[in-house]
Amino acid sequence: MAQLYFYHSAMNAGKSTMLLQANHNYQERGMRTLLFLPQMGDRSEKSMITSRIGLQAAAYPFDARFNFLRYVEKEKDTSTLPIQCILVDEAQFLTKEQVIQLTRIVDDLHIPILAYGLRTDFRGELFEGSHYLLAWADSLKEVKSVCHCGKKATRTVRTDEQGNIREKGPQIQIGGNDIYMATCRKHFYSKKVVPFSRTEQ
Repeated sequence: MAQLYFYHSAMNAGKSTMLLQANHNYQERGMRTLLFLPQMGDRSEKSMITSRIGLQAAAYPFDARFNFLRYVEKEKDTSTLPIQCILVDEAQFLTKEQVIQLTRIVDDLHIPILAYGLRTDFRGELFEGSHYLLAWADSLKEVKSVCHCGKKATRTVRTDEQGNIREKGPQIQIGGNDIYMATCRKHFYSKKVVPFSRTEQ
């Protein structure tokens, strides 16, 4: 039975690596997959999902107006090779309507979906996509990340060059280890994190 899976975590937990490994496992067995990622700035213009350890795969970019159900139905009708799995990276950027579309793909088209994303933003608030995936996914999987103190990281903070936590700004700001860091709850509220060599993370 097809299910909607949501793999959630803080930053730097290896979600994209897990997605790419899952995709490889399907393709290695001759199974067709569809990969999606949000169309946001330079990261998605090349339509490639990449991991920090060098793995990558081509993906279809989506924005807030993209209709997953319509797209998958068209792909299903125009190809003789069945779609065995759909994988969505940065799933926190999905809209409520798009999460509904994913549930319909699972329930009506019987295609499993693996969605990977952050649970909360730098303020500790749920993203829209994460909110509804947490509510409606059939299976929730936490991907573990580690704070610089060694405790489990459950939050993502946005920092400046001195390691000070930024509390204001737009919810969405493109960036990686240069401005974002995974922390435990204690260091999330401490308003300052220990600077570290971001190239080593």
